Amino acid sequence: GNRIVDVYARIKKDILNLEPDMMSMLIGVNDVWHELGERNGVDAPKFEKIYSLMLEEILEAKPDIKLMVLEPFVLHGCYTNDTYDQFRPEVLLRAEASKRVAEKYGAKFVPLQKIFDELYPTQPEGYWLADGVHPTPAGHGVIAKEWIKAFKEMDV
Repeated sequence: GNRIVDVYARIKKDILNLEPDMMSMLIGVNDVWHELGERNGVDAPKFEKIYSLMLEEILEAKPDIKLMVLEPFVLHGCYTNDTYDQFRPEVLLRAEASKRVAEKYGAKFVPLQKIFDELYPTQPEGYWLADGVHPTPAGHGVIAKEWIKAFKEMDV
């Protein structure tokens, strides 16, 4: 249920204090979902500002850290169908922002939406993402495969 502002609030405890050599992040869907449900989301411009600020601070503290930014994604599902016409375009805005932030800070960007879009019709709804948002074991397998592929392409 975390939004970009929640992760940013924990940057010191959950990232900097751990002194990682490498960090990957997948964030953005809840920034939309919380707005559609509780009117407590993070709009796309603010999402990009906070993401940029966070990566900037991480790189200031750990200039040699390797960063990977995974693209947020959404599919039709039991939690998304009623608001899909709003949900999808807003997630895509966060995905575009994620890509810009990755490029700006030299992070490896891992596209996922197109992959899930291509896989979606091959199985019944809920196979890849249980509810349109949360990956099933099969969905996690897709993400893991792409993460490993991106990691191997990085200079780590």
